[in-house]
Amino acid sequence: MHGNSDHPVTGVVCGVRVEAVEDPLMRKIRCLDKLIDELAKGKAMEKILR
Repeated sequence: MHGNSDHPVTGVVCGVRVEAVEDPLMRKIRCLDKLIDELAKGKAMEKILR
């Protein structure tokens, strides 16, 4: 990931809001899960990370 506290990925993954996850490891896992889901839907990386 980017290593900063302001993650570019926001939204809900499996019913959990990514921004609300306090554990850093779980937040990274949720962010990666969200990225994979959005890429699988055919969205461009630039649109996901804005």
